Amino acid sequence: MRHERTTMTVVIEPISANDHAAVLSLLENAELPTAGASEHISSFLVARDGDKIVGCIGLEAYGDVALLRSLAATKDVRGSGVGRRLVEGLIVRARSDGVSVLYLLTTTADEYFPRFGFERITRGEIDERVQASEELRGACPDTAICMRLGLSI
Repeated sequence: MRHERTTMTVVIEPISANDHAAVLSLLENAELPTAGASEHISSFLVARDGDKIVGCIGLEAYGDVALLRSLAATKDVRGSGVGRRLVEGLIVRARSDGVSVLYLLTTTADEYFPRFGFERITRGEIDERVQASEELRGACPDTAICMRLGLSI
């Protein structure tokens, strides 16, 4: 029951300047890489329950290709649909920003992302422009699974 209540009160919105520290703290608590996050934090979306940040997701754009990064939610809202709403919101934003292909790296959620249309690929199939990301230059381990989603604009 608590999850349903939380989902109804959570708002997904663009990050504000006052949210940066809370988002970095959330990433650290979720044991996700923070390298490169600050450089792209203005393109993050947050899940807000009142004045508390309960989730986040980031977009690193490189022309018309981008990296989905840093999907995280606090333990009290996991399983409530907040993650799904964050991913869906990011996909909408990426499309509206003219992104044609969205990539991601994951060590734990490779079974989660196919529901949004992501497919596994090899690291070598990631567009070379995205290779500039801190995530690909060492923040994520070489064992991370790579995924891709083509976006119809």
